[in-house]
Amino acid sequence: MADPIRLGMIDFDTSHAVEFTKRLNQLQTTPDQFVEGARIILACPGSSRIAQSRIAEYTPAIKALGVTLVDKPSDLLGKVDGMLIESLEGEMHLEKARPFLQAGIPCFIDKPFTGSVDTAKAILELSTKHNAPVFSSSSLRFVPELVQMCKSNTPAGPAVGAFSHGPSPFHEPPKGEPQRNIGLYHYGIHPVEVLYTIMGKGCIEVVNLRTLGSDMVTGRWKDGRTATIRGIRQGVAPYGCTRFGMKAAETLTLSTKVIYRELLKQVVRFFAERKSPVDPLETLEIMAFIEAANQSGDNHGRVQPLATS
Repeated sequence: MADPIRLGMIDFDTSHAVEFTKRLNQLQTTPDQFVEGARIILACPGSSRIAQSRIAEYTPAIKALGVTLVDKPSDLLGKVDGMLIESLEGEMHLEKARPFLQAGIPCFIDKPFTGSVDTAKAILELSTKHNAPVFSSSSLRFVPELVQMCKSNTPAGPAVGAFSHGPSPFHEPPKGEPQRNIGLYHYGIHPVEVLYTIMGKGCIEVVNLRTLGSDMVTGRWKDGRTATIRGIRQGVAPYGCTRFGMKAAETLTLSTKVIYRELLKQVVRFFAERKSPVDPLETLEIMAFIEAANQSGDNHGRVQPLATS
């Protein structure tokens, strides 16, 4: 059996840092959640502009999972085969990933990939320049029932439209920065990613009918298909979706029971094959979808084109 892939991790301001380590290092969770093939061996607690208190909370938990802690991200260079960039704030991911990408180290960049299209483009340019693959995804993309529903030979036929929903609470910007709705970049990215799992890339414009209670975003694809997400801030907010096919419509309530395990299987495969299971151009378009949705919502539902080029 091959030795496990050696992984590093930075920034402990999200519970993912603990939960991913449990599953990859096969400790403190049930065996059915274990993921083979990689271990987190080194990590840096890092810093956070939006949830600094979590770092002190999660650091001892990660140390207890057999991870050696280092003082600086640069201490990881040359000692790991791949990196997990776990910063909660997407707009910091370029800064956090840059030294590893420049060193040719593949990076899994946790959701949200970034906080803007420009930053997403910069990361992908670094990835290409230094032959350092990147992968970013919501864990909900890999819910087994959703994967099955989206297979090309599904009895419902090709997808002609979709509807997805989930929580999208307002998220506070870093101290000193202007107030803006970045909920779709955080929990709201889950229903957006589910929508793209069903539809694939190709959205050209969106309309967002925003209220205090929700973001209701409809996109039009270049082939004429349409799809909608409801990012929920008021009332019950389950994860779910409907896939409208040529022959039938299928509806799912999306369980979060095994989503970390299923995502991490894809993460290990990514590091082993050095190829993202999600097209990076689709990840870029997801960032453009969210950016356009926010611009539309800020402008009373104005039709907003996606800026991917």
